[in-house]
Amino acid sequence: MLVAGAGPVGLTAALALADAGVPVQVIEAASGIEDDLRASTFHPPTLDMLDAFGITQILLEQGLVCPEWQVRLHPLGECARFNLSVLSDVTAHPYRLQCEQYKLSRALLAKLADYPHAKVRFGTAVSDAAQDADGVRLELTHCDGSETLRGSWLIGADGARSLVRKALGVAFEGKTYPETTILATTTFAFEDHLTGLSNVTYCWQVGAGNFSLLKVPGRWRVSIYPDENRPIEDSLTPEAIEAALQAIVPSSQAYPVLEVRPYRVHQRIASSYGAGRIWLAGDAAHLNSPAGGMGMNGGVHDALNLAARLVRVMRGESAELLSQYERQRRPIALDQILKQADANRARMRERDPAARRDALHKLQAIAADPAELRQHLLRTSMIEGLRQSEQIF
Repeated sequence: MLVAGAGPVGLTAALALADAGVPVQVIEAASGIEDDLRASTFHPPTLDMLDAFGITQILLEQGLVCPEWQVRLHPLGECARFNLSVLSDVTAHPYRLQCEQYKLSRALLAKLADYPHAKVRFGTAVSDAAQDADGVRLELTHCDGSETLRGSWLIGADGARSLVRKALGVAFEGKTYPETTILATTTFAFEDHLTGLSNVTYCWQVGAGNFSLLKVPGRWRVSIYPDENRPIEDSLTPEAIEAALQAIVPSSQAYPVLEVRPYRVHQRIASSYGAGRIWLAGDAAHLNSPAGGMGMNGGVHDALNLAARLVRVMRGESAELLSQYERQRRPIALDQILKQADANRARMRERDPAARRDALHKLQAIAADPAELRQHLLRTSMIEGLRQSEQIF
């Protein structure tokens, strides 16, 4: 069994396969797990799923439990709070966990080392992929040259620029948002200055745009949305980053900024999740706005769904199970993950003060109604989407 990509999606799939006794090789172009600024939010069902492999406890020891998240009008402090404890009857983890994505990848890689039939090859890039009736063929390049590797099946978890998806000839349909987002991390203690601040907070800024504050151990991740009419290079200068942070909480001292990363947001989905012996998962299959933290979680859900089906097929069940993977996961990505992330973005991009306050009041009404709150959290925590997918055959 072959997996292209050693990010959290590829490694999750590999661990599920190895745990079921399937020999697996993971191919990754990077030299190792990269400690970069990517996802940091784990939703309750993802923690439930990873618990079966002993991963969740590792993440809990390295992350921050967030029992509530909020949408806030800044600097007034008026907010809507969404307490996830109401989901305690449907999940063992009724909270969001704030923990950097690379910590999941490291935990998965360490677990894979316990399986002698699992191998992860870093520094090895896939240059081509093809299949026939008997299996798949990967063309690889690495520091020692090139080679051909054959396997029975291939999972393409090689990210947004997936070579596996391109080799399949699958379109990646969608759009790219016009704005550039800047992610900056700082050790500044926002919680000491903003009363009642949650570890996950999405903010409208009075008289300006919006920003978000997501805390991970030892630092805050600040998403800044600069003026679209200003060259992004000007918004990335240390002076511009400092000004954006000072606009959130004025400080007599300069902000200690640890990292800065600009990125564009895409909303895209593969026209097909695969065919025959090659299947896609995670960013190779779908991309969405990070608003709401659904991308990495959805990729993990893909990986576990697909891996479970591949195990059953390799044990003699019909390959039609793999088509069911697409029927279950693609509509959920389209109708739940992409649509919800797009709605989250649109809500927070609202600039009209009256429209913002109306949106906030609607969110507060949801939070105050037990039935509405429960339904809202089932949807935003991805539980509803998973339930819907289980009904698709």
